[in-house]
Amino acid sequence: MNDLSTPPSPDSVPVTQRKPDWIRVKAPVSREYGATRDLMRGLGLNTVCEEAACPNIGECWTKKHATVMILGDVCTRACAFCNVKTGMPRKVDLNEPAHVAEAAAKLGLEHIVITSVDRDDLPDGGASQFVKVINELRRTTPHTTIEILTPDFRNKMRPAIEAIVAAGPDVYNHNLETVPRNYPTIRPGARYYSSLRLLEEVKAHNPLIFTKSGIMLGLGEQRLEVHQVMDDMRSAQIDFLTMGQYLRPTPKHAEVKEFVTPAAFNAYGAIARAKGFLQVAASPLTRSSYHAGKDFAEMRAAREAKLAKAAAKG
Repeated sequence: MNDLSTPPSPDSVPVTQRKPDWIRVKAPVSREYGATRDLMRGLGLNTVCEEAACPNIGECWTKKHATVMILGDVCTRACAFCNVKTGMPRKVDLNEPAHVAEAAAKLGLEHIVITSVDRDDLPDGGASQFVKVINELRRTTPHTTIEILTPDFRNKMRPAIEAIVAAGPDVYNHNLETVPRNYPTIRPGARYYSSLRLLEEVKAHNPLIFTKSGIMLGLGEQRLEVHQVMDDMRSAQIDFLTMGQYLRPTPKHAEVKEFVTPAAFNAYGAIARAKGFLQVAASPLTRSSYHAGKDFAEMRAAREAKLAKAAAKG
């Protein structure tokens, strides 16, 4: 990244220019994309793929991979980077866990990612709905591995983590999103160190659950700030780091300060691997759940190899 007081490097593109070629994607038109969309519509399920305007939706839905967003499509927070609607959410759908499990079964998912809006209006922040979804997936599709991407459960974090960890997801993801300096403007309803503590709590309750977190690049962060976030994550024993390019959903959202090149992402990825993450995904189009199933399999294999190497030495 560039220090904001210095001229842009060759690795950056002025924000006034159109998106560079390396982050352009084709419009989704495949038959499989339409089938995935129709299934989600028919079951009344929301997806972060649509609500957050993910650029990978065409590729993922063509492969019948969709990230389900539970607890409605209205968020109680208003982050400057996010395209999800803000307001007063509707009542929790009691049929949602069964519908999520039905979707997983019909899509034949080996790995599913479940996320949610922030629900600061609920006494438990929505934790019990995550538990119900995990339990229903275990009952209906027992061979599907489960990855969850939760909010921070502000002011109710510990009981939320205890309940969700007890349900036994395979991967617990919570994104830090950006460097600490950007929080007041980019993620004003959250606290950087509270998010780190949440992931530490997961490991404290069950060290076998993989933890995962991600940040967006292109919001004016400096290179050493990104390195510090990596160190903070490793101190919290986070296993998997994702890094992707921030893309401005609408003119009302935070501006893109920089388009980070694929080469710069590769460099960050190499540094992250050297710092000891089991798995790293770093590219302009990387998103939290992009290629999540493949990445989970590789991360699990990396842990097994690490344990086998340690056992051989012992």
